[in-house]
Amino acid sequence: MRLTELMQKIMKDFLIIFAAIIIILTFLRQLYLPGSTFDLKSIYIIMAFSFLSALLGFILYTPNDITEKEMRLRIVIHFLTLEILLISLASIFSLVNSAREAAMLAVQIAVIYILVRLLSWQKDKKEARHINEKLQAIKKNS
Repeated sequence: MRLTELMQKIMKDFLIIFAAIIIILTFLRQLYLPGSTFDLKSIYIIMAFSFLSALLGFILYTPNDITEKEMRLRIVIHFLTLEILLISLASIFSLVNSAREAAMLAVQIAVIYILVRLLSWQKDKKEARHINEKLQAIKKNS
């Protein structure tokens, strides 16, 4: 993967993460706090956390091919780093004030992480199918 492709992926991941957080929070607020609205500070905090989450995608970047085992290890490291960083920042900025709130944030991060990974996997699967179809067409014409 070239660096420009990585930057595009990071921006795409940022938008997916940001949208997922906003959609989930909107849904949860409608269920539990119907009168609550998003203030500008909340939007900026969500943007910053989404951007930091997407930037950590550099952990997954490698200019060389790696084995599936190495990639799985990078994914685990990425996930753990993401959890630690976001929960630490939330604690520093007093966004979480108890172990229960930190645990809830950890679950929310995990759900969004899984969602982003699934969407990325679907896109990769679609690209692989497209490449295989082109290879089959070339092979058929040869």
